[in-house]
Amino acid sequence: MTEQTDKKATPAPKPSVEELRAEIKQTRADLGETVQALAAKADVKARAKEQVEVARERALETVRTNQVPIAIVVAGAMAVVGIILVLRGRRR
Repeated sequence: MTEQTDKKATPAPKPSVEELRAEIKQTRADLGETVQALAAKADVKARAKEQVEVARERALETVRTNQVPIAIVVAGAMAVVGIILVLRGRRR
């Protein structure tokens, strides 16, 4: 069998009222930050807008650094308009 010791663990000193208040204040602050983080994650609409803005900025940066895609887009748009005009002319 195991031998038990008669020594009692000395309890930690009780915190003062000011220490308890400080701990409560810190816990409230931590809880508030956690709630805000959860609310931000749950806000799908805001997150979607943020992702759209990020994608928009990336696209604009790509266009600024490389002018060739602009010419291709313009040529494509003109081709689509031309095709639509030709098809409309045949219907009449």
